[in-house]
Amino acid sequence: MGRPRATRGRGLTSRERVLAAIAHREGDRVPVDLGSTPSSGISALGYTALVRELDSRDGLAGGPNAHDSRPRVYDVVQELAQPEDWLLDRLGIDVVDVGRAFNDKDEDWAGLEMPDGSSYLYPAWFKPVRKGDDFFVYHADGTLIARRPQGATFYDERCFPYEDGYPADYRLLPAAMGKVLWSALVHSPWDRAGEGSFWADLRARALALRARTDRALMIVVGCNLFEWGTFLRRIDNFLVDLLMDEDQVTRMLDALMESHLATLAKVCEAVGDVADVLRFGDDLGHEGGPFMDPEIYRRVFKPRHRILCDYVHAHSSMKTFLHSCGSIYAVIPDLIEAGYDILNPVQTSARDMEPERLKREFGADMTFWGGGVENRTVLKDGTPADVRAQVLERLALLSRDGGFVFNTVHNIMPDVPARNVVAMFDAVAEFNGKR
Repeated sequence: MGRPRATRGRGLTSRERVLAAIAHREGDRVPVDLGSTPSSGISALGYTALVRELDSRDGLAGGPNAHDSRPRVYDVVQELAQPEDWLLDRLGIDVVDVGRAFNDKDEDWAGLEMPDGSSYLYPAWFKPVRKGDDFFVYHADGTLIARRPQGATFYDERCFPYEDGYPADYRLLPAAMGKVLWSALVHSPWDRAGEGSFWADLRARALALRARTDRALMIVVGCNLFEWGTFLRRIDNFLVDLLMDEDQVTRMLDALMESHLATLAKVCEAVGDVADVLRFGDDLGHEGGPFMDPEIYRRVFKPRHRILCDYVHAHSSMKTFLHSCGSIYAVIPDLIEAGYDILNPVQTSARDMEPERLKREFGADMTFWGGGVENRTVLKDGTPADVRAQVLERLALLSRDGGFVFNTVHNIMPDVPARNVVAMFDAVAEFNGKR
C-alpha cells in the first residue's frame, strides 16, 4: 500500500532527515551514508586515498585523527575503515554505527603492516599469522578459519563446520558459529559481546553517542538465515539442501531463530529506544536472480523473516533494514510483506533491478538505501563528469517522494579512484544545494 506524499521539510537534523526519508517524506535534503554498516562503507585503501585527495584539493577541515593518521579497520574481514568524525562532517554524513562508540581508546588498536608496505590500525584483539605474503587466522583449537591471500584485500572463509553433514542436535551450534569468520572476526560492538558488562555498556555508550550527535544511529545485527546456511554448510551444499533436504534445513533454521530472537530481545531492551535503525543481513540473490525459487523463499525463509521484523517493530522504535545483494526483484513484494522498511545495497546492475523499475513498483513501500552510483563501472572506470552525471540522475529519480538514502552500491573498493569519490560527494552536495 502506498503512502501519501508529505510536504518537504526545512532545517531538519540528520536524524530527522533519515527518519523522514524512511517515512517516505522529502526532507530538506537527501540523507547520505558512508560507513554506518559493513555494506555501505569504504575500504582502508580507499579511505587513505580519499583523505589524500581531499587534502591535496582543499586541505582537511579538522584533520585526521591527531594521535595516529592511519585508518582504523573496524571490519577486519572486509578491511573497512571507520570514518573519522571530521570526515563525516566534511562529507555531510547523516548516520553512524553504534559500534563506533566502542574501541574508543588508543590501546584498543594496534598497527599491522601489509605486504605492500602500507600500515593500518586494527582492533588489538586481531592477531593474524603472517606466512610469506599471506595472512591466516586460527581458532583457539588450531582450526584454520580465515585466510587473506597475497594481493587480496579481504579474508576468505576456510571453515564450514557442517560441510560434511548436519548435526543430530544443535546444542553446540554456538561453538560451530564461532568457527565461522563472520562470527569469529566480528566488528564492533559485537567484538565486545563476550564481556560481562556488554549489554549495560552497549546502552550507556549508545546513549552517550546519541547525546553528542544529531546523526541517526544504526545498530548492525546480522540475524542471517540463508547466509548462515551457506556459512555452516557451504553454499553449494546448502543450495542442494533447499531442493533435496528441506527438513534438515528447517531444523537448522529453527535453531538459528531461537538464537537470533534471544539476541534481538537483548538488543531491543538495550537500545530499542536509542538506535533508529536495526540492520539485518541475508544475501538472497546473485546477478541473474534469487539464489532459490521464490516459492522456496516464501515457504522457508519469509515466515521467519517476518517473525524477526515483527519482534523489532513490537519491542522497539527501530526501523528494519535488510542488506541483500543481487537480483531480488522477484521477492521484493515478499520482503515488504515480511516487514522490512529498508533495502540495501540496491544492486541496480543486476537483472530486473533497474532503478526506474524499483522506484516505480516499490518506492511507496520500501526505502532504498544505496543504488546512488554504480561502483564497479561508473565510479571505478568513469571520469568525474561521468560520476556526477549518474549521481545527479539517480538522486532525481530515487529521492522523489522520499524513500531514499544516498549510498553507493555496496562498499567503495580499493580500485576506485579517489577523485571519483570526491566527485560523487560533490554531486550530492550540488543536488542538495538546489533543493
